[in-house]
Amino acid sequence: MTVRYQIIRHLADGRFHSGEALARSLGISRAGVWKHLKGLRELLEMDVHAVSGRGYRLARPLELLEPEKILAALPPAARSRLDALEVHASIESTNACLLERSAAGAPSGQVCLAERQTAGRGRRGRQWVSPFGSNIYLSILWRYPLAPVELSGLSLAAGLAVVHALACQGIEGIGLKWPNDILWQGRKLAGLLLEVRGESEGPSQVVLGVGLNTRLSRRQAEAIDQPWVDLASIPRGEKISRNRLAAELVDRLLEALDEFERHGLSPLLEQWRRHDLYHGKAVRLHMGNRIVEGVHYGIDETGALLLANGGGVRAYHAGEVSLRPG
Repeated sequence: MTVRYQIIRHLADGRFHSGEALARSLGISRAGVWKHLKGLRELLEMDVHAVSGRGYRLARPLELLEPEKILAALPPAARSRLDALEVHASIESTNACLLERSAAGAPSGQVCLAERQTAGRGRRGRQWVSPFGSNIYLSILWRYPLAPVELSGLSLAAGLAVVHALACQGIEGIGLKWPNDILWQGRKLAGLLLEVRGESEGPSQVVLGVGLNTRLSRRQAEAIDQPWVDLASIPRGEKISRNRLAAELVDRLLEALDEFERHGLSPLLEQWRRHDLYHGKAVRLHMGNRIVEGVHYGIDETGALLLANGGGVRAYHAGEVSLRPG
């Protein structure tokens, strides 16, 4: 555990801690404490208040992710599917971590969370903004005897699992945007990144990544290139425990990954339609330099987007959907 992370753990309660007490606890000098706090401000963009005679404190209390609390909140069924769960203070990417583990033969049920990602990734190589302690960054490794092509609807099943997890935490008005965005009032709250490796006929290894905004400042979100929202801005969202939410997500996602092998996406089509924010609306599908317009007709059992245009309905397996201007 780095000294800076130890300092954050001391300050996470939002109370003042004197430089002398921090130095004594960490076994460093008061000057060393000040140096590390300066690094927290600059590197992690954390607001640390310093008041003469009182010490240091974070601008707001911070609930750090703790494996013990997450594991304690998991029901028996989830624990039976889980192989290992770890939380990193900082990591390049939770998905990249588990892709390496997968290549080394790690089994299904590996879960990786992080307080911060230095190279977080979204779909199509986009950056996923990943400041310290502000969101949920979660990845799960799962193995299938299936061929990669048979997993095309898995990200949609995972999207539903995220919606159900949020609903269990009292968040209403959550919807889905094909193929793997979770929105609230038209703004992105969470996204999924599914990375599949395997033989053409199977087996396959999947790393499913979820990024969910719990609290973002305007400064932290400057690099986001689309409308966004965080849980702290949604009614009842601010009081949700990050550890309990992480446990709910792990539970629901492990179940979705496990069930998909037996049943695929077909049993979930009606649920997906109910949460599909663009169903029945005029949309544009962007596929590189090509744009296709039509009416969003739902999804099929493979997870493909159905567009009605030119008197027929066609299925599309890739692209970015946007509402067509009126």
